[in-house]
Amino acid sequence: MAGGSLLTAAEVAQLLGVPVSWVYEQSRRGLIPTVTLGRYRRYRLEAIETWIEEIEAGGSAGRILERRNGTRRTVVR
Repeated sequence: MAGGSLLTAAEVAQLLGVPVSWVYEQSRRGLIPTVTLGRYRRYRLEAIETWIEEIEAGGSAGRILERRNGTRRTVVR
C-alpha cells in the first residue's frame, strides 16, 4: 500500500502506551490524525509519528506544562 499500512486503535494505543479508549477519545475530538473508513477509524503510522514530533516541538497538537520541580511534560488537549 502506498504511504504505509493503516493501524488500528489498539495498535496505536500499544505504540503510545495509552488505553485504546484514549485513542478513540482523541480521534473523536479531532486531536489525533485519523483515517475514517465508514464507521471504522484507522491511523497511518507516518501521520502518528509526525503528530508526536509536533507535540514534542510544542506545536498546536499539544501544550508543554512545566511542573514545580522544573520537569516538563506534554499534554495533548
